[in-house]
Amino acid sequence: MRMMKKILILAMAGSLLFSSCEDMFEPALENNLEIETANSRPLYAQGLLLNGYNRIPSNSYSFDDVATDNAVSNDKNNTFLKTATGQWTSINNPFDQWRNSYAAIQYLNNFLSLTDQVEWAMEPKVSALFNDRMKGEAYGLRALFMFHLLQAHAGKSSTGEILGVPIRLTPETVNSDFNQPRASFEACMQQLYDDIKNAEDLLPMDYENITSDSQVPAKYAGSINANDYNRVFGDTFKLRMTKRIAQAIRARAALLAASPAYSEGSKTTWEQAANYAGQVIQAKGGASGIDPKGFTWYNKDVVDGLTSGSNPAEIIWRTDKGNSNSMEQDHFPPTLFGRGRLNPTQNLVDAFPMENGYPISDANSAYNTANPYDKRDPRLKTYIIVNGATAGVSNTAINTTANSPTNDGLNKVETSTRTGYYLKKLLRQDVNLNPSSSTQQMHFNARIRMTEMYLAYAEAANEAWGPTGMGTFAFSAYDIIKAIRRRAGVGTNNGDPYLEQVKNNKDQMRQLIRNERRLELCFEGFRFWDLRRWKTDINVAAKGMSITNNNYTEIPVENRLYESYMNYGPIPYSEVLKYSNLIQNIGWN
Repeated sequence: MRMMKKILILAMAGSLLFSSCEDMFEPALENNLEIETANSRPLYAQGLLLNGYNRIPSNSYSFDDVATDNAVSNDKNNTFLKTATGQWTSINNPFDQWRNSYAAIQYLNNFLSLTDQVEWAMEPKVSALFNDRMKGEAYGLRALFMFHLLQAHAGKSSTGEILGVPIRLTPETVNSDFNQPRASFEACMQQLYDDIKNAEDLLPMDYENITSDSQVPAKYAGSINANDYNRVFGDTFKLRMTKRIAQAIRARAALLAASPAYSEGSKTTWEQAANYAGQVIQAKGGASGIDPKGFTWYNKDVVDGLTSGSNPAEIIWRTDKGNSNSMEQDHFPPTLFGRGRLNPTQNLVDAFPMENGYPISDANSAYNTANPYDKRDPRLKTYIIVNGATAGVSNTAINTTANSPTNDGLNKVETSTRTGYYLKKLLRQDVNLNPSSSTQQMHFNARIRMTEMYLAYAEAANEAWGPTGMGTFAFSAYDIIKAIRRRAGVGTNNGDPYLEQVKNNKDQMRQLIRNERRLELCFEGFRFWDLRRWKTDINVAAKGMSITNNNYTEIPVENRLYESYMNYGPIPYSEVLKYSNLIQNIGWN
């Protein structure tokens, strides 16, 4: 990735834009500025930082569950469908983060190289505060992009070594040597941890206003007052990188590093991964701090009530709110004027237990094959439209049967479901897509949720200390899973005997934790990566359900055609072609 010395800074979205007393500058020729001019132009300098925010992959949902056993798509041109059915190459890679992440890192490195020379405010003490905060943001963002590079491109070389990516910490110019080898996975993780530590040292836990000088943090006490502190670290800057967000990024990265696919190339242990996630959880009240609405955080009663920049208890980091109906257009069933693009599989439906907590395969579950959606885990009908369920502003009944009189039926038209199911999670049911009276509603994207942290802790703690071990915390993997299931309405009437059974068996608890992760985080961009870091079977065929005259028949829908080496993604072919020192992951061209 190359970046010219001259950089064009684009206008940024209002919620992230830092206000300044500097007047807008006259644009130079072709609106290009020499990077050195940033020293006297704070808005320009900050544009380098804000470019990092604009490139965060989770600013939008990928719906890459289509590449797994969780979902298929009725869109024949869907890139994840092509990936799952044998068309994944180092040239055609919809999971590629190489260009985007390195572009972001280049902007951030440019910012870090000059921020100490920028006059951020007329008062030197306040200028120093701004410098601290924005450096902390840059370090946190650089760690985030390193995580995305490792998740997408780290892997095993032909020598058997787990390699990371080239580590780039300084600005590059046209004269830089771009033919750099990949660092070890461990070296990349240590760099990520170093950046997180720098972010922790410079950032507040959250952006909140203080009311008196006595509340100024110790490192600034005596040199600034409450007004100055609020000017830099107050609630105006909510949604930007914080210490809490940086700690959550570290927990996410540590879970990756401790996992089977990477552990032989990493010094990060399950205990460390548990401690990092546990730290985030403990700061939010432990297992008892779980948000009762945390598994439906995208609904009207949560989203519409948020004031500017505020978060519900479930959300650690999110995008700004905005009016839209594009997700509903893509995913509502045809009778609701949608395209029904993502179709949950029977595989995923079968993963939801019964309301009594037992898997449907367990003899104690009371699962009824003639009435398969009855008395199931409430999350099933919350996240997935099954036959007969209602959806949309008028609570329209959705008929997905093979002989349905509507286009919602199985394989009726191009926009119909291929599996007998439609997506419900993440969608606002109060969106109206009728062309004569269409409406939009508020949405935001969750970049990091507390539930991700709960499940990361449960997974790592179970591996480190067993189901009921606590390390230095007051909660165990068992406690976390019990709280998550109780919140969902699973096992609440019978004491969840299945959970009580597996809490005495580490292997069984592992499977339960992985299944809870599958359910809670479905359609949010986790399943594809989880299967690979666990080194589990990625070729499980997608199945559906055909219903005719109340007879339920499981049907094959789509085979998965992955090769064994595809547990790790490729380095882009164009990069390997250009740079002789850049070693490709084994199996990829």
